[in-house]
Amino acid sequence: MLKPEWLRVKAPQRERIGAVADLLLDLNLNTVCQEASCPNIGECFAGGTATFLIMGPGCTRACPYCDIDFDKSVRELDPTEPQRLGEAVARLGLKHVVITSVNRDDLADGGASQFVACIEQVKQRSPLTTIELLIPDFCGNWDALATVMAAAPHVLNHNIETVPRMYRLARPQGIYERSLELLQRVREQWPKAYSKSGLMVGLGETDEELIETLRDLRKHKVDIVTIGQYLSPGPKHLAVDRFVTPAQFETYRTVGEEELGFLQVVSTPLTRSSYHAGEVQRLMASHPR
Repeated sequence: MLKPEWLRVKAPQRERIGAVADLLLDLNLNTVCQEASCPNIGECFAGGTATFLIMGPGCTRACPYCDIDFDKSVRELDPTEPQRLGEAVARLGLKHVVITSVNRDDLADGGASQFVACIEQVKQRSPLTTIELLIPDFCGNWDALATVMAAAPHVLNHNIETVPRMYRLARPQGIYERSLELLQRVREQWPKAYSKSGLMVGLGETDEELIETLRDLRKHKVDIVTIGQYLSPGPKHLAVDRFVTPAQFETYRTVGEEELGFLQVVSTPLTRSSYHAGEVQRLMASHPR
């Protein structure tokens, strides 16, 4: 299936992304921008931003839509990773940082302690930087979630990814209701944090199912939602079922913000979980907690 015109982006020029890429290489850090083949890498790297991928690059789950490598082996955490990440944030002068991870189901706490160590290093090295975490479901380990939230990230993101009917195909090790519960716990138990979630479209869901999932997210007190087009990383991954038009993405945004009451819905074909994440600072200023 050929990509429509609105999904065609120019390949990033080396000189535009070189400074960030060189810094990441120097500090031996991974980004989801690189590991997941994000189409916005040129724009974000050229703007001096990146979403850091910790505890990776291998993931203990094998979701068939994702381009991150599968690795079920038991791997020790790198104790120097948080310090290197904190240094990168300081050297890049980031006002807002997004920290995410692969799934680490081999760890008792799912990697919660490593998230905390990274938060502490960022706060120490760059105290004015706002911090957004994009976390896995920790297999429903709510003590692990509490460990992470005790470190006081400003935004807690956990992607619902798709509609419940598609979970068996696209996210076989995930549980739709568990992800909703995680998001609701964040808002109810740590009300100062902003909760966020993301969806892909084009996997086989209908617009009606997508809107119903938005309703579920809002019922579970989610503040911010991102919606973007699924793009298959390769022939071994799930194929694209449909390409959603920019006009329909705008409809999703309108329904989410004006009818359902989300604080923000970022909905465009090229939107990804962390795309323009720094805009949350304006949202925080207009809706303080």
